[in-house]
Order: sequence, then C-alpha cells, then structure tokens
Amino acid sequence: MPGVYDADTHIAEPAAMWDLLPPHLYSRRPVVVKVPSDTLYKDRDAMWLIDGNIFPKPEGRGATRLITPVDQTFAKLMPDIRARDMSDLDARLKEMDVLGTETQVVYTTLFLAFYTDDVELEVAMCRAYNRYLADVCARSGGRIEWVLVPPLGDMDASIEEIRFGAANGAVGVFFRGFEKNRTLDDPYFFPVYEEARAQDLAICVHQGSGCPTLDNLGDFARSQAFLSNRIPPVVAFRNIVANKIPEEFPGLRWGFIETGASWVPYALHQLRTIGHDPVNWGPKLFDEYNIWISYEVDEDLSYVAKYIGEDHIVAGTDFGHHGREGVVADPSAQLHLVDTIRGREQYSSSLIDKLLIHNPRALYGRA
Repeated sequence: MPGVYDADTHIAEPAAMWDLLPPHLYSRRPVVVKVPSDTLYKDRDAMWLIDGNIFPKPEGRGATRLITPVDQTFAKLMPDIRARDMSDLDARLKEMDVLGTETQVVYTTLFLAFYTDDVELEVAMCRAYNRYLADVCARSGGRIEWVLVPPLGDMDASIEEIRFGAANGAVGVFFRGFEKNRTLDDPYFFPVYEEARAQDLAICVHQGSGCPTLDNLGDFARSQAFLSNRIPPVVAFRNIVANKIPEEFPGLRWGFIETGASWVPYALHQLRTIGHDPVNWGPKLFDEYNIWISYEVDEDLSYVAKYIGEDHIVAGTDFGHHGREGVVADPSAQLHLVDTIRGREQYSSSLIDKLLIHNPRALYGRA
C-alpha cells in the first residue's frame, strides 16, 4: 500500500528564488529589509520589499504574518528552518520520516498574499517560483510534489505556466478564494480551468488574502486572518457550486485546502436561497463535481463526513507553518496529524486510509 500523502505543506521562499528573475527585472526583485526589534513588529523584523510594499506586514490593517523571509528573528531561531525553506532537502525528507509521511505536496507561502498590481513583475515572480520548486522537487526522489502559482493577471502566461508545471511534476494550480476583485466563478478564469483540465491538474483553492480591499477592512490584532484568509474560500465554494462551474469543465478536480471542513454544511444550507435542491447536497455533490475538502483534526469527522462523504476529505500537516519552541503556529498546523488520526479507535481503518492516503492521491491525480 502507498504511504501517507500529505495534502498541504509549505515552502518559506528563500532569496535564491529571485535570482531566477530575467535580467531586465533583476533590479526589481524582492529584497529583504530589516527593522529594529524594538518596533511594534518585534521579532517579525524582516520583510520582503516588493514593488514598494512590504510583505509580510505583521501588524495593522492589511496585515499578514508569514514564515518568509527566513531572516526574521523568530524564524532564524527555528532549528528546522532550512527544511522549511527547502535549502536542505535531506533535512526536509528526515522531517517527513519523523511525521510518518511518504509524500508531501508543497504550496507557496509568499503568494498567499496579494503582492503587486504590476503584471510584468507578477509573471516574472511566478515563473521564478515555479522553476525553483520544479528543480527542488525533482531532486526529492519523488517524495515532494508541488502546486504551481499562475500569474493570473496574464491569461496567456498562466497557460504557459500550467503547461510548464504539468511537464515538470506539478500536481495542481494555486488559487486564493478571491483573486483581486474577482470571485472564482468569474469567466475570466475559464481558460485556466480548461488548461488545468487538459493537463490533468487540480484547481487548488488555498486559504489566502488575494483581495486587497478585503484585507484592509480589518486590523490584524482584532480580526487576525479570519476575514481576509479564511472567509474567501467559503465564498469561492459557494459561488463555484451555485453557478455550476464544475459542469462547465467535467473531470476537472477541485480542492479546498487549509480551509477546514466545518463550514461546508452552512455553505450548502445557504444554497437553498437560490433554489438548489437539498436532495443534491451531500456526498453526491462532491462526487459529481469532483470536489475535495481539507479536514483539521479538532473537527468532528463524523459530522463533516455526513455532508462531504468519506471519499472527498483530505488532510495535511501544514508543515512549514508549524510552531516550535514557543512560537505560535498557524491554526491549521497539525504535525501530529498521522498519529492523531491513526489513534482514533472510533474510526475504521478504511476511513483513516482514505483521509491520509487514497483521497489526497485522488485529488492530485496520483491515485
């Protein structure tokens, strides 16, 4: 039997990635800026400077907190930081062995945030990211796979990146719940969906802050990432289902990653307001629409499985965003995933194997 397939991990993007930008844009590459540790940023005292703005911005309106750049004081103190930024591939593989995972799927960290309106720079950064990940994962002996980042400001370039990714080991195409001022049911994205289907890649809707307007509505100290990161995938799911987008692209796989699953019954319930037949809710919908939802171990698995079905739930450790030595982790981080789920005697071994092995392989086209 194949081993555990970790549906959601991350890279902390290193500075070496931006060496891959074309020469005419190299002077505009993301660079690390440092601030004194006695500012309100404290030990989150290093940021990427991109197109005149800082990422992450750890405090205030429009704030994000990320593990990249690794020059932040809190990040430099982590003993596994070179596994997180994938500059030490052997260290990453050893961490996987400790966690009991055979394969990881790697998502971006930096591109969880909206970072530029400049389409030329966006294209160059996405290409640099995709080529860096393709190279690193190719050296993992098949144990690490990756989800490509499309430059959605340019449809032709996005299609080029999808083709590059498909030819170089990518298993999915990254989206946030909103992309700038568009929801994911917008026909603007249909060429990406069609190409992803043609290349047998999943559309992977990961929690993230892709809408600057929404980002700036809440102060991080009060709202944290709930408004800007956690809500958009729920809207994306509702709109994709309500507008029957999967019927436009039969066979295309859809994943909602690092979202949790407890919101699904609420979203399905809301669909009644536009006349959706409740008979079609539940596992039938997820099976017919090829949709998978991520699960977090503190959720009621029996409850969410009733709505989603046992065959359409996946799980990931969120490795790369986990805490260590007193550092607060992303709330979705669950390095204890494998041991926790396997230790729950109330669930059948077949259900556990679906969550940890078979379902994520089906989502990513590795079944």
